[in-house]
Amino acid sequence: MRPCGCLHSQAEAILAMDFIETLTLSRQRQYILAAIHHPRRGVRVLGTPAHPTHAWVTQTIKNLVMDLEDAGQLAAIKFMIRDRDAKYPAVIDEILILGQAGIHTVLTAVRTPHMNSIMERWVRRLRRELPDRTLLWNEAHLRRALREYEQHDNHHRTHRTLQAAAPLHAVPEPLEPVQIKRLGIRRRVRLDGVLHEYQHAS
Repeated sequence: MRPCGCLHSQAEAILAMDFIETLTLSRQRQYILAAIHHPRRGVRVLGTPAHPTHAWVTQTIKNLVMDLEDAGQLAAIKFMIRDRDAKYPAVIDEILILGQAGIHTVLTAVRTPHMNSIMERWVRRLRRELPDRTLLWNEAHLRRALREYEQHDNHHRTHRTLQAAAPLHAVPEPLEPVQIKRLGIRRRVRLDGVLHEYQHAS
């Protein structure tokens, strides 16, 4: 289902968040907490705890607010979309609103993933490209893999909605015909072949 028009008109003001559950080869259940900023699709993997306590989630949200402020993005964000997972403590709403962040929480309805469609689409892609195709031995291996995946997503994965730009890169300049004739491509393989990155060879 396509996101509603309000998501497009308010994209600059929206941050979305979700927990993703996965299982390592050591049979350890891990919970990945990630956030995505709608306008540029920039992804932040916030942590991978085995037991996400309310204290951990609270501190992680505080760290996120500080990071957004340091990056100059906090003032633009007005809404946080998330589900009703019990792992979120009620106090995070106070952190987001009363802590001068001015961010209001928008809870999705039960079993209505399209209300957080951009985040859910990223979660689906993450599952397909990482846990479903990679043998993740333990929490440390999962963290390393997620760091590479986040780096790839933000700096190399192009988006049609961004005119073929990556979230943290500008729209590429169009190539002249003479450049296409001499075009050389360098490929970089990440995560043992799960991800491929292509750049113009100098």
